[in-house]
Amino acid sequence: MKHLDSLETRLPQDREAALMAALPVQISHAQQHSAAFAGILSGVNAAAITSRTALASLPVTRKHELLERQQAQRATDPFGGFSTIGWKGLVRSRGARRVYQSPGPIYEPEGAGADYWRAARAMAAAGFEAGDLVHNCFSYHLTPGAWIMESGAHALGCTVIPGGVGNTEQQLAAVADLRPVAYSGTPSFLKILIEKATEAGQRLSITKAMVSGEACPPSLRDWFTQQGVVAYQCYATADVGLIAYETSAREGLVLDEGVIVEIVRPGTGDPVAEGEVGEVVVTVLNPDYPLIRFGTGDLSAVLPGACPTGRTNTRIKGWMGRADQTTKVRGMFVHPGQVDQVAKRFPAVLKARLVVTGEMANDQMTMRVESREITQELQRALADAVRDVTKLRAEVELVVPGTLPNDGKVIEDARSYK
Repeated sequence: MKHLDSLETRLPQDREAALMAALPVQISHAQQHSAAFAGILSGVNAAAITSRTALASLPVTRKHELLERQQAQRATDPFGGFSTIGWKGLVRSRGARRVYQSPGPIYEPEGAGADYWRAARAMAAAGFEAGDLVHNCFSYHLTPGAWIMESGAHALGCTVIPGGVGNTEQQLAAVADLRPVAYSGTPSFLKILIEKATEAGQRLSITKAMVSGEACPPSLRDWFTQQGVVAYQCYATADVGLIAYETSAREGLVLDEGVIVEIVRPGTGDPVAEGEVGEVVVTVLNPDYPLIRFGTGDLSAVLPGACPTGRTNTRIKGWMGRADQTTKVRGMFVHPGQVDQVAKRFPAVLKARLVVTGEMANDQMTMRVESREITQELQRALADAVRDVTKLRAEVELVVPGTLPNDGKVIEDARSYK
């Protein structure tokens, strides 16, 4: 498929230099115009944040913090101080074009400008092009999903049918009459449309699709191909817009050009080694909603090598689960950050994983630890540290480096729920 622009084929070092040059400007802008980041980044010298190492020294802001600040400031600032735009002069004179409500509820602003959410890049990689009629089946009700895709389609010169969700028979009638060639929406609803059309003796005119919002495993993608629809995935959120997208190479997802992505150990802000599974943390270069080190709560890992399509940006493996592994044990919550806190007390420890077994009300905890040294002294010290940090007892098992699974899990709940 065609590249959207020359940014996709830049030399990696040129891209990194451009991103690191834009980073301190964005941080300074957030400090000056976002009340939330004025506090979060208080004392930070924006001009000094010109590398990924420096970026990693800043705190991670997670979704629950957006909600908490919005709830606390609902009467004065529905965006919780994170947005630099509002309406009626709320923040700056330039106002939001739309305001969305995502589950929480969390409110997100949409500023002016074509392809505000940067979805055109993903849609171009999926074969969408000027003149296509797109049947958009993301929800238009309060949430931004449909508008993310619609703005991307418009930026490419496509026309959009605002199908939304549900009303399957009515949507199939519209497809039969208008004959769109492209679909955007969840993979599950595309499957429903195809199956319902088949039952009615109708063959859909749709031949290409951009799907998101839920998993689309290779088996389902192959089924779509058998039905005459070539489907591609993208990874986007209501907070930051497009993060990464699939290409015809079918090898992971290529990062968008407008974001800086880190993979960190769940419960912390510490970047993991390349290839290790961790939480996706995004810094978006959007002056209207300048989220700095936003923790998505999603797990992924960097995929080594370059995309065979000629795109040179970093690739990730796609969605690999959720990073929030907080677990209740014997009536107490145990957090991934506490496991990390224990591990950081001991230089010999490389990696730790808390495994909870047994049955509810009869929980047992085992801290499995990859370590450079295997001694009873370290084992006892780790057990004491776990009790000190979590207020719970745990067995400690020391293992050699490379033993623990690379799946991003810091806490594994392996209890029986009979």
